[in-house]
Amino acid sequence: MTTVNTTNYNIDQTVRVYDQFYNFSVNVPAAEYDIVYSFFLKEMTLPRTAGNFTVSLFRVAETTNIPVLTLLQGFQGQGNGINLNVSLAYYLNLIRDRATLLGVGAAVIPNFYHAQAVLQ
Repeated sequence: MTTVNTTNYNIDQTVRVYDQFYNFSVNVPAAEYDIVYSFFLKEMTLPRTAGNFTVSLFRVAETTNIPVLTLLQGFQGQGNGINLNVSLAYYLNLIRDRATLLGVGAAVIPNFYHAQAVLQ
């Protein structure tokens, strides 16, 4: 007798990840997609944002030939969203046109002593 928890290998175990804007499409293992999507959903809390970050990470992995789970390990443990955005912007800049680089807008807080010397 079979159980409900067994995997049916006759069924396709992949997910098609696509982005219409960049004309990107790739088939990935369903388990990897679930891992990446659930991580971004936990960090971003909005399903649409998590989906966009997931597609972007698979696009970076496909273009740079770095396994997606290796890239994801670099994001884990960063804690807050701003670092996650900076890291993903770095990887996306590797595969984008150099005329349009991405960045993260964050207020730069200078060292107190350097700021005091500039004001004087």
